[in-house]
Amino acid sequence: MYKDIINNICKNIHTGLVDFNEPRSEASMPTQASSEFITNKQQGDWAEDVIFRAINDNSDSIVAVRYGKSDDLVAGDAGFEQFFIDYQNELDTIGKRPDLLLFKKSDFDEQLGYDISSQKSSEIGEYVSKAIAGIEVRSSAFLINKYTEEANRVVRENTNRAIELKSEVLSGYIDLLKQKRPELIDLLQQLNETSVRTLDFRVTSWRSSQRLQELSLKLSEIKKCLKNIQKRNSLSITPKVEDLKVVHKWIMTYNVPHFYVQVFFDRVYGISFKHIMELISNPDLEDEKYFIEQDTKNQNKTTIKIPSQDGVCLAQVVTEPNHQSVRKELNKGRLLFYVKFDGGEAFLDKENFDSLFCCNL
Repeated sequence: MYKDIINNICKNIHTGLVDFNEPRSEASMPTQASSEFITNKQQGDWAEDVIFRAINDNSDSIVAVRYGKSDDLVAGDAGFEQFFIDYQNELDTIGKRPDLLLFKKSDFDEQLGYDISSQKSSEIGEYVSKAIAGIEVRSSAFLINKYTEEANRVVRENTNRAIELKSEVLSGYIDLLKQKRPELIDLLQQLNETSVRTLDFRVTSWRSSQRLQELSLKLSEIKKCLKNIQKRNSLSITPKVEDLKVVHKWIMTYNVPHFYVQVFFDRVYGISFKHIMELISNPDLEDEKYFIEQDTKNQNKTTIKIPSQDGVCLAQVVTEPNHQSVRKELNKGRLLFYVKFDGGEAFLDKENFDSLFCCNL
């Protein structure tokens, strides 16, 4: 069974990262929302809608159904406190609902329709168990093609400069290197377009002569180029560590395969929860195939970042949505202004979609 496969993988994950045998940490109730928070929520809702429409508009055999909690209530709204308490109770009971469920058309319940997000979990448990996949949709306010183009430019320019400096050092300062740092001669001779991604060395600052100062500056610049080349320069699929337990709980409840889908404003990537667990169960892959960071843009929550290109590209083209400013008045008269998104399309790659979800779009 799928849930047994997940459990076996989870046994190999270091408990210092996530301990699936321990209860989840209680969440603090937010006291007030910000314009940025609501804009991010609207962007997430748009991303979910893009995937929902892309599947239902293009498939004769699969149906996408809205399932995750989708209330528009935010901290400061009347009724938010009870909504938050009910949501926390559900997390402890069934786990975290993915945003969308995929059903075979033969299993789709037309009476329940395309949105079961407001249905009580106790009333739809048997139906949910028939789903072929649960999809957690994440959004990212980037054009990944432009980001990648710029990242490649930075790598290219720093590589060319490092190789240029290497030639200057070996041709003009090799006598000083033989005296001061002979081990750098061999390292610099190895420096090329491939090795720049892994080479590193300690910089020494010399000041006792003009030529030594010049050598120090050139070596420092090579070191800076290597750092620019080697830093993480790709956008990521971003599951939060705190969500892993509640996603695991949901899988244990319904035995339905779970996936993360990251929507950028020009492309869409997906990855299975199973593959995420396999990655983080292997410490040797950290800082190579995945990164664990405190996300400053998300209340410093610990986030697993998996380079998007290591996922499956589900859509190579996304058309951008329309957007407009919206005024929201909270119950004490506080005003918030945020951005609302509407429209846009994701053009799914059928072959990649079928491969990731093991189905026939």
